[in-house]
Amino acid sequence: MRTLFLQAPTFDGFDGGAGSRYQAKREIKSFWYPTWLAQPAALVPNSKLIDAPPHNIKLDEIVAQANDFDLVVLHTSVPSFKSDVKTIEALKAANPKLIAGLIGAKVAVDAAGAMAQAPVVDFCARNEFDFTVKDVADGKPMSEIKGLSYRDANGTVVHNEDREIMTDMDQLPFVTSVYKRDLEMEKYFIGYLKHPYISFYSGRGCKSRCTFCLWPQTVGGHTYRTRSVAHVIEEIKYCLKEFPQTKEFFFDDDTFTDNLPRAEEIARELGKLGVTWSCNAKANVPRETLKVLKENGLRLLLVGYESGNQQILHNIKKGMRVEVAEKFTKDCHDLGIAIHGTFILGLPGETKETIQETIAFAKRINPHTIQVSLAAPYPGTFLYKQAVENGWLDVENAELVDENGVQVAPLHYPHLSHTEIFTSVEEFYKKFYFRAPKIASIVSEMVRSPDMMKRRLREGVEFYRFLKERQGTAKAA
Repeated sequence: MRTLFLQAPTFDGFDGGAGSRYQAKREIKSFWYPTWLAQPAALVPNSKLIDAPPHNIKLDEIVAQANDFDLVVLHTSVPSFKSDVKTIEALKAANPKLIAGLIGAKVAVDAAGAMAQAPVVDFCARNEFDFTVKDVADGKPMSEIKGLSYRDANGTVVHNEDREIMTDMDQLPFVTSVYKRDLEMEKYFIGYLKHPYISFYSGRGCKSRCTFCLWPQTVGGHTYRTRSVAHVIEEIKYCLKEFPQTKEFFFDDDTFTDNLPRAEEIARELGKLGVTWSCNAKANVPRETLKVLKENGLRLLLVGYESGNQQILHNIKKGMRVEVAEKFTKDCHDLGIAIHGTFILGLPGETKETIQETIAFAKRINPHTIQVSLAAPYPGTFLYKQAVENGWLDVENAELVDENGVQVAPLHYPHLSHTEIFTSVEEFYKKFYFRAPKIASIVSEMVRSPDMMKRRLREGVEFYRFLKERQGTAKAA
């Protein structure tokens, strides 16, 4: 079938979910590549991928193309679901014969609920959906496709048996060929990565059991399944040829350092190519490995610290000790590896005191940059189940973002309100960034590079606007 893969337009500035771990409007404008959509698109010949948010493509422009396709596949998320369904309705109004399907964590855990809420949706591809979508696009009878939930001729929703999880990851074609065909790489930018950058996965799944984490509990699983080193390096070489303007490569694997020998092997190959690269890592990588990675082009690690309180880390099954994270961070500083540290406020066990403890921890370890998120209980995660059972979440009002796409604080505790958790994010940012040593380092960085000065000033304006928008959300709450 003539197939359109679509990340639909939604809230202004909203990274709609095809690449982001928390789907919300960002503190500064940021867009991840729609890798989860690009992967099945790479399996379907002559398909087209439209990533509307970063390219500022409006709904009427997409609807005008509705008759060019037989099949449309949208990546949806909990925050964007209602908007995505409206997009399908508009496309089908223009082309009633269009078959429409959904992929993503939202439908992976509740395909039945999604299809009940959205009669306009013809199918959902559950869990690891790449080859499920390919089978649909190839015209295989829906009744024979594993991993598919679909409406039969009578309108009854049928759930086929699950598809086996992939083990041979090298059977997946390069997603970057779809980037080349359909995307403008300069539209993608992340505050802590060099621009322009390219990101993709070298493997799926994560060994950790963090109760809040979306992808391993819904799509990727807890077994780290990897592409061969040769396959990964081949894609890097393809990118060096097709995207010579690339300043940095980012491996978006949930935890690239889950397999240390493989990480070192990939690093040594990257070192031979002379590329700059970064990745997600857990705060327990040994100094010896960090040294190998740094010597072979590693620039930055994205690290989920989450909290500076040990009991909270136990509560969320992080499998991490605070003192280990501190030593790891010191090793990175010593070796010249930058860190973008991520933190979450409002996790089980949070109090006013633990919030201050985490802020103090962040100031003490001093990552180069930080991201502070609110605990988001996504359906399908242990945190969601725990929150419902304990009355921390009002299921009838469990929105994760407001009408503007700004993240809200859906969890509350007897000793800690929604509002107290929400406002602590701004306090965290101010106490971390508005201190003399951090301001001095930022100014020094800007003075050394005119381009960095322009970028940081732009981001500062965006961040100010973001805080003002959050203040509006707080007043509404």
